[in-house]
Parts: sequence; structure tokens; C-alpha cells
Amino acid sequence: MLVNSSSCCRKRQSKLRHNVLVPRLNRLRRLRGKKMGAVGIKTDMEIKNLKLYMENQIIIQENEKLRKKALLLHQENQTLLAQLQKKLCHPQNQSLKT
Repeated sequence: MLVNSSSCCRKRQSKLRHNVLVPRLNRLRRLRGKKMGAVGIKTDMEIKNLKLYMENQIIIQENEKLRKKALLLHQENQTLLAQLQKKLCHPQNQSLKT
């Protein structure tokens, strides 16, 4: 009788195992399906990210060009100001000498 009871328990355990494994498989299938959907979202986000990155690079390049122009204008302004001060200082020095 012990043999029969143990075989009966084995059958129950094997049934329980199958019942446990099937929901796990279903859960895995659902998760895989969600991951496939997430892949599409991820690629959309990567595309948007790449577009924003490219726009940012263009803005950075334009900013560098404007910075160079501003530096040149500042240098030109400084030289013109220096020339103007020399012209204004010369007539005063000459009038003082005479």
C-alpha cells in the first residue's frame, strides 16, 4: 500500500508541476510580446534622440560661428576706438606745444 500511495503522490506532484509550468510559459510569452512592443518604442525614442542630437550639433556650430564673428567685431571696435583716441589726443598735444 505504501507503493500505491507514493505513486499517487507522484502523479499529483507531476500534475502540479504541469499546472505551474503552463502559467509560467504564458507569462513568458506575454513578457516577450511586451518586449517586442517596447522595442518599437525604444527605436522611436532613439530616432527622436538622434534628431535632437543633430539639431543640437547644428546649434553648437552656429554658436561657434557667431562667437567668432563677435570676437572679430570686438577686435575691430577696439582698434577703431584706439585710432579715435589717438586722433583726439594729437590735436590737443599740438595745440599745447604752440
